[in-house]
Amino acid sequence: MPNRQDPSVSIIYPGKSPALTPLGEQPLVVETPAHELGDETTPTEKFFIRNNGTIPEPVADPLAWTLTIDGEVETPLTLTLRDIQSRFEQVTRHLVLECGGNGRSFYDPPAAGNAWTNGGVGCAQWTGVRLRDLLLAAGVKASAVFTGHYSADRDLKDPTKQAMSRGVPITKALDENNLIAWAMNGEPLPPIHGFPLRLVIPGWPGSVSSKWLTRIWVRERRHDEKGMTSYRVPIRPVVPGSTPDPDNLRDLESMPVRSIITAPHDGATLAADASHITVHGAAWAGDIDVARVDVSIDYGATWQPATLLPQRNAYDWHRWRATIARPAPGYYQIWARATDVNGVAQPHAPANWNPQGYGANPMHRVAVTVG
Repeated sequence: MPNRQDPSVSIIYPGKSPALTPLGEQPLVVETPAHELGDETTPTEKFFIRNNGTIPEPVADPLAWTLTIDGEVETPLTLTLRDIQSRFEQVTRHLVLECGGNGRSFYDPPAAGNAWTNGGVGCAQWTGVRLRDLLLAAGVKASAVFTGHYSADRDLKDPTKQAMSRGVPITKALDENNLIAWAMNGEPLPPIHGFPLRLVIPGWPGSVSSKWLTRIWVRERRHDEKGMTSYRVPIRPVVPGSTPDPDNLRDLESMPVRSIITAPHDGATLAADASHITVHGAAWAGDIDVARVDVSIDYGATWQPATLLPQRNAYDWHRWRATIARPAPGYYQIWARATDVNGVAQPHAPANWNPQGYGANPMHRVAVTVG
């Protein structure tokens, strides 16, 4: 399979595995090769990076960091991290975060943006408090429709401006699985992942999970700041390469079903005398659940079911494994296809082309040689 690394980019952020693939330097964008995602919980050093602006300088006293919740609430709040940790129930969850552009490089003609393959995703252990609990403490008014998220990172060209400000409908914001997190995999958030405080809104594009969080504005209408017009996909399919009618676009919300193969790795040579091939991977499906994963070694002519392992909590990914009888020596592609509980499966090719390349989820495949 082709390597889509940007040859002009060589920077890997300190503390990150050199196995990661840089896609952009300004802003910093780094993906994780699929074969490096074999851990049940993604190690911090292997977790992908997607920035939109400058990286804020770490603060000397993280417990003094403040978060404001205002707008369509009965009692606006400004809380320090110390307040948040002491006043609200702390929870730990394993949650998938995925870039909205994950899979973008598979679109034809090419879409704009960083050429993600399948590695703009990770499943870390996050510790924090429920976003819902803070919103309810502020008293969400009946007029509340949307949230707007504000962060300490700045625009690359104009440091007086916010790099990006995204939000979600209030119904999604009140989901009990969303966290305001200060720890990742049992350690304080690294600077690159939002130290000292960030949102984790699983199931939706990672851009709504704002890092370096400073404010949540509860609004009476859809949020309309920078970034809200970007993450959009066609309602009705458009001709690839064309310019969609703005009235035929909707916000990218729940991410589509996806499965990746984490072993064997692409390009592997497998022993000819082995009795079988063991395939491992992960699968997830945005706001809903994965029903099954199937694998094929004959380009989808036949399929066999994989064993789907249970989640540790909602929005965790499913690890899966399959055992394939060893074929005759030769070249093969192993394909993986996940299907969600609504019966929607990954397509053979990325569907619903859009200029920004969002929502591409074709079946993952790796090439192997037997013998």
